[in-house]
Amino acid sequence: MLSYKKLAEILNSNKSFVISSHINPDGDAIGSELGLYYALMKNNKNVKIINHSPVPRELKFLDAEKVVEKYSPRKHNKFIAEADMHIFVDINQIDRVASMEKVFRKNRKYSIYIDHHRDPDDFVNDMILKPEIGSVGEIIFDFLDKTKFAPIDLKIANSLYAAIITDTGSFRFERTSPKTHIIASKLLRAGVNPKRIYELLYEHDKINRLKLLGKALSSIRLDGKGKVSSMVLRLKDIKEVGGTESDIEGFVSYTLTLEGVRIGLFFLEFEDGFKVSYRSRGTIPMNKLAGEFGGGGHINAAGSRLDGKSIDEYMPKVIAKAVEYLKYDK
Repeated sequence: MLSYKKLAEILNSNKSFVISSHINPDGDAIGSELGLYYALMKNNKNVKIINHSPVPRELKFLDAEKVVEKYSPRKHNKFIAEADMHIFVDINQIDRVASMEKVFRKNRKYSIYIDHHRDPDDFVNDMILKPEIGSVGEIIFDFLDKTKFAPIDLKIANSLYAAIITDTGSFRFERTSPKTHIIASKLLRAGVNPKRIYELLYEHDKINRLKLLGKALSSIRLDGKGKVSSMVLRLKDIKEVGGTESDIEGFVSYTLTLEGVRIGLFFLEFEDGFKVSYRSRGTIPMNKLAGEFGGGGHINAAGSRLDGKSIDEYMPKVIAKAVEYLKYDK
């Protein structure tokens, strides 16, 4: 496991970097990538952020300079092959880079994970892994703050603040700590306007997103004597309102708003399969539940993607297994 001091030494000794994150990046992924990108640029490094997926609509305000690039083999393979170092943030499984996995495996360079998920694979040379931390944005801030690798200006501060509030559920999730709030206060001192960031993240919905939310909410069902709630969006629902997969970000949180619910499930159907988002309260291990269906994540928040599987066949199985996991509730 890398120390912050050692990471700073490694970054200083290299010149060119690729930063990447997982498919369908969320606020923590994009914000952490950008925070690290701007820090490296302050040290006169040659840096590219390259992701499988484009920046989601609600996060484009963070990337006003359009430095986050959607992967193109023709455009990016040469840079990936020649870069001194590959850095993966908010990810600890190389297959999560999707279409980019092959080029990273072919061009093995010194690489690291900076992440807060459990059970990393062995693809990289080193890692900073802190499962107890609520967001990767906090890890990036802590690194910059303790090593003074780069001064935290407003661009870095906005990026990391957005990363933190999205992955901590606006400071309400269980891994939100006193230190989380201390870091947030330091970012505010750097010039972050919390009201403005919140508005840009959560109060610029499109009408088709609200229509999708209505369809999802109308599908809610309860199992396990009212302790497991689930909702589903079908492919036809998304096509009907002209929505996209990024429009459903955060929908799973509504499954835990019902009185007495301990486990929430959200099913999203796509062309050739579906994915499940898992949420829980207390000690119920959603990472283990997701693992039974090829996924993973945190104790209280996880996900799995079942390509080529029928949602009608597997949804009852996932719900039934979730009911079994109520035995972990203490």
